[in-house]
Amino acid sequence: MKLRYIAAALALIPLCSSATIGAMRDKSVGALAQYTAPAASPARPDVVFMPDGESYVERSADGKSLIIKEIASGKETGKLFDVTYTRETQLPDFEGFMLSPDASKVLVWRDSRSIYRRSTTAQYYVYEVRSRLLKPLSTAHPRQSVPLFSPDSRMIAFVAEGNIYAAKLDYGTEVAVTDDAEPGKIINGATDWTYEEEFGTTSLMTWAPDNLTLCYVRTDESDVPLYTLPIYAGTCAPEEQYELYPGVMSYKYPVAGKPNSTVTVHSYDVETRKTKQVELPSGAGYYIPRIEYGPKPSMLMISTLNRDQNRFELFQANPKSTVTRSVYTDEAKAWIQEMVYSTLTFGENSFVVASDADGFTRFYEYSYAGAKIADISQPGVDATVYYGSDAAGNRYFQAAAPRPMDRTIYRLDRKGVYTAVSADKGTSAAEFAPGCRYMVLSYNAIDKVPVYSLNKADGKEIRVLEDNAALASKTSSLQPLKEFITVRGDGGEELNGYIVKPRDFSASKRYPVIMSQYSGPGSQQVLDKWTLDWEAYFASQGYIIICVDGRGTGGRGAAFRTAVYKNLGHYETLDQLAAARYAASLPYVDASRIGIYGWSYGGYEALMCASAENCPYAAAVAIAPVTDWRFYDTVYTERFMLTPQQNERGYTDASAIGRALHLGCPLLMMYGTADDNVHPANTLQYVSTLQSAGILCDMFVFPQMNHSINGCNARAVVYARMLSFFNDKLR
Repeated sequence: MKLRYIAAALALIPLCSSATIGAMRDKSVGALAQYTAPAASPARPDVVFMPDGESYVERSADGKSLIIKEIASGKETGKLFDVTYTRETQLPDFEGFMLSPDASKVLVWRDSRSIYRRSTTAQYYVYEVRSRLLKPLSTAHPRQSVPLFSPDSRMIAFVAEGNIYAAKLDYGTEVAVTDDAEPGKIINGATDWTYEEEFGTTSLMTWAPDNLTLCYVRTDESDVPLYTLPIYAGTCAPEEQYELYPGVMSYKYPVAGKPNSTVTVHSYDVETRKTKQVELPSGAGYYIPRIEYGPKPSMLMISTLNRDQNRFELFQANPKSTVTRSVYTDEAKAWIQEMVYSTLTFGENSFVVASDADGFTRFYEYSYAGAKIADISQPGVDATVYYGSDAAGNRYFQAAAPRPMDRTIYRLDRKGVYTAVSADKGTSAAEFAPGCRYMVLSYNAIDKVPVYSLNKADGKEIRVLEDNAALASKTSSLQPLKEFITVRGDGGEELNGYIVKPRDFSASKRYPVIMSQYSGPGSQQVLDKWTLDWEAYFASQGYIIICVDGRGTGGRGAAFRTAVYKNLGHYETLDQLAAARYAASLPYVDASRIGIYGWSYGGYEALMCASAENCPYAAAVAIAPVTDWRFYDTVYTERFMLTPQQNERGYTDASAIGRALHLGCPLLMMYGTADDNVHPANTLQYVSTLQSAGILCDMFVFPQMNHSINGCNARAVVYARMLSFFNDKLR
């Protein structure tokens, strides 16, 4: 065909008009935006307590300065930092700040860039309060990470390109603590992907109380297999260099059973600039999730786990002599919880540690000789956070009480009396000032937006910092009917749940239901807390949403939580099926129109349920799911399943791919192509299994989005696509 004929033919084809494009847009995307972040996110005060425990710093309304206020009176006593009033270096703004231990300096940062989910690099600047001098933390290294003040506020250790440097602020000098970093091989002071994601830390450095020693963990990831993901240009923060040819993101990611990084502890002497390795006993310290100093320079406290993560051992090491001794050991029948090492608190004469030894997570006080001194949290209740103690000897902690779905702050006095210093229903959390005389208390409940207040440690309110009244007013008409329920599980246990109903609910109607769950070990979805999310919007569209926490979830003691050990996906599925039967029994539910949804572990569980025998679901949605635990990382997977070599049958039985051919309902799967956590291969391998058997499913992909699928309205699109799918299958 000649060119003129092609042009004539094209002229006859109607182009998409703006009206047509508008009609193609899913109207629920815009509607969902007001139900999701940031529109539905509560405001929270940006408050940091000063070292004196009697005052605090908050950011000014224009974000340009840091204002000091007295806790008791609220009186403004001065400005700690003002971005418009500095000497030597001028900045247009700052993203965040950190106070030095004596508050003589402020570390501010700009232009932070993510490495993984928690880790970032940024441009840091040191501000001297008295002189108003503002200087870059480092001129040799323009971007830094995990900065750490020395106790005397005169030095800052930081990591740049895998090596540790110590900035001596009095002299304006910088010393290299390490020089052996190499991409993909050696990291000093900072953590690898697995430690960051599964141990919840980005820094493994600590200063001695006398400022003369810096201790750190050296990570050797040389033997960890390399994982590669494609990088596309995308349209949310587009990377135009990949528009024609995709790039790659390569990083070390050990799947279950593969080699982990090797970690060792080292000490750096500030005066001699010499480094020593602190040797641990043979076989100890396979994982080192935390290091921290006790009260003396000779007391480096090293938290360790074996690879099976069922034995925790705390060592005390003298970094000078490198002599090490075991102080405390805890062995579990299943796994050691992360909070055991993440909540460790070291005092002058003793330390506080969590343990499941009596069947519930409790806090205990031990001497540095390893002798138990006292029980802190009450028996029969899972404690969740330890806050500290005051001068009078009162202890403060949070616990899942009086109901598992509550979070209450308690005080234990020296007479052994427990007193709730927050509301005993709903969700309370606190940040205590040094000395534990005051706290910022946050409180919310199923029907109450989060309120932040300054309180005395006994719970007496001083004043409200943020009441979120505007959010409450804006969202009051959006909130559905929500109530707690109890469901009989497959094993006879009473399971906690909630049900969300449309605001115009009528018991004479029969509604479709979406079962929402996460189900991961130790997690809790059923909490007495305020939320506004997709569930509220779906209820406005005529759905009922039911969420039930089955066996394996938290807040109910070790036996309930660890029932799933070495057998993931079994009891969780039985309990979700029981929850679906409960939903079907309700007179206002259409039993033929029940769907199930989940994200991440919840996506995995949605697949397990959708392929269960006698599948009761009419549709399933799985977002970023694990589809075989052999694909997921060592630390998380082996915590609950051991390695595939140790538990081959468990991995086979727990594989969603292994059940794929039994898929019993229409399925929609969604994922982000840049998901460095639960890799796209999970979904693609599952879909490939279906295709090979001639089984159909729907799939929706988010280019350049990670595990959270967030930013540029992506979250609203996720839920809009889910709603469209359920409307098609459940209506």
